[in-house]
Amino acid sequence: MHIVIMGCGRVGSTLAHILEDKGHSVAIIDQSPEAFRRLRSGFRGRRVTGFGFDRDVIAEAGIERAAAFVAVSSGDNSNIISARVARETFGVDNVVARIYDPRRAEVYQRLGIPTVATVRWTADQILRRLLPEGAEPLWRDPSGQVVLAELETGAQWVGEPVSALEEAASTRVAFLTRMGDALVPDAGTIVQDGDVVHIMARAAELERINAAVAARNEGDA
Repeated sequence: MHIVIMGCGRVGSTLAHILEDKGHSVAIIDQSPEAFRRLRSGFRGRRVTGFGFDRDVIAEAGIERAAAFVAVSSGDNSNIISARVARETFGVDNVVARIYDPRRAEVYQRLGIPTVATVRWTADQILRRLLPEGAEPLWRDPSGQVVLAELETGAQWVGEPVSALEEAASTRVAFLTRMGDALVPDAGTIVQDGDVVHIMARAAELERINAAVAARNEGDA
């Protein structure tokens, strides 16, 4: 798939290399031509100079055929504006924006744009939002047998109790991430739109668990 990245800093260039290595086509935008020096000499993706919230600029980057858009420039406002342009003007569903001010996270989440705070593992966290099916578990025990992983629940689970999800997948939900905050569910917790569900399970069971949740989604479609 084609992915457009705004911001060719440390995180943006790292994402560009990883995504290209995974076989995706990449276009990266930065207002400074000098920023592209961070890209390796063999980078085959497109380099576009300009502002990521400029419609002509992101159109030049191939946003009309993009499956995902990532905003990782140095400015919160630029990131959120460009993310909204990608989603609202060009119809890109998979959009992720990096933020520096965590107080803005809830506002951005309400706009339907997942955010990732600036921490040392930012690139890894963004990859989890872009390519959840290929992401490594968040944590493994020393034996490698037990993992903490994100569960792809799908829109069909919105409005359902967490207990129903646990029953269908025969697993336990460790916690939810909602509006940027962690939430330990209880018997009355309902899955909401935008929730990220985290499960603790045996590594060997992950494929079965995901298949059980996906089967429920397909059955309700």
